[in-house]
Amino acid sequence: MTEARVSVMDRGFIFGDGVYEVIPSYGGYFLRLEQHLDRLDASLAAIRLDNPLARDEWRSVLRRLVGAPPAPDQSVYLQVTRGAPASRDHLCPADVAPTVFACASPIKPRRPEIATEGVACITRPDIRWLHCEIKSTSLIAAVMMRREAEDASALETIMHRDGVVTEGAVSNVLMVASNTIMTPPNSHLLLPGITRELTLLLAEEHGIRYLEEPVPLETLRNADEIWLSSSTREVLPVTRLDGAPVGDGRPGPLWQHMDRLYQAHKEKVRNGDV
Repeated sequence: MTEARVSVMDRGFIFGDGVYEVIPSYGGYFLRLEQHLDRLDASLAAIRLDNPLARDEWRSVLRRLVGAPPAPDQSVYLQVTRGAPASRDHLCPADVAPTVFACASPIKPRRPEIATEGVACITRPDIRWLHCEIKSTSLIAAVMMRREAEDASALETIMHRDGVVTEGAVSNVLMVASNTIMTPPNSHLLLPGITRELTLLLAEEHGIRYLEEPVPLETLRNADEIWLSSSTREVLPVTRLDGAPVGDGRPGPLWQHMDRLYQAHKEKVRNGDV
């Protein structure tokens, strides 16, 4: 077997000059694969890098990684960088071939206590750049925010700009007030989350009211429920924010309803029905 290698001069290593996606697979079937590949296209276009693979080639690579159904639940990480030129320069020569990397790893089951106890979050100012809609490999700000959360015995940091919520370090943020889901609208200030989008689609299908509008930090602090969404963590209930309870300090009834809807959708994916 040929050993995979990446040059130390690769621009993903030197500059963080690349983009990535994380795609969950259940039973050998991908959750919203086309939407993930659409977002990859958008990220590549934003950094002016041609997609090195056609859509069918991506599907073939990813399916080889997870195996044929039925297969274990897995998360696929794929990354495209601008490649490895002969010398370090901020401006990359046009004839450099992109570097493509992909790997699969098992999805860890959700800890049972999360459904009864929820998770803790902290809030911090959003220190990132102004193109957060690009799923860039330059993730030092996210690393810093996750470290701050860890230091505070929390799972995630929810960020805000000028008193308005943007997103978590590695997740999107939703909240519930008066039985209505609220979430910041897609913009250059946050990643257009695939799981966030699926959550809103499930809400629409089942008659749950939702609004995509700016969420002031104080509104978040007074929410009945707060949720985090991401591809591998799905939708998590936040029960403590900056040390204070959210609602009654337990996962709320609307989250419990959404979790049942989400798990049912996963089963449809696992059975190849969607």
